Amino acid sequence: QVQLVENGGGLVQPGGSLRLSCAASGSIFSINDMGWHRQAQGNERELVAAITTSGNTNYADPVKGRFTISRDNAKNTVYLQMNSLKPEDTAVYYCNANLVTHGGLRRSNYWGQGTQVTVSS
Repeated sequence: QVQLVENGGGLVQPGGSLRLSCAASGSIFSINDMGWHRQAQGNERELVAAITTSGNTNYADPVKGRFTISRDNAKNTVYLQMNSLKPEDTAVYYCNANLVTHGGLRRSNYWGQGTQVTVSS
């Protein structure tokens, strides 16, 4: 029983900022990489940012310099700080975590339910 609960989505004007959070809970043995993907209506889901357990990060080109991913391992939480938002950033943002459950046999990706981010004037 694993849940990834997302918060922080909403409507923001171009140039504004939002901070997303995603907390993993449940029968978790260990968490490896965590990250964020997004899916705009009519488009494929794409990687936004990812972060390893040790804090190494990588970003999709469209968000480099504007978004920052971070994590709090003690809280099993990953964050996405989004600055200088553009209309092109409008999408449903999904948290994901690569983890092993208690008693699990394999690592697998778990996903949040998604949170809508709309950038519009």
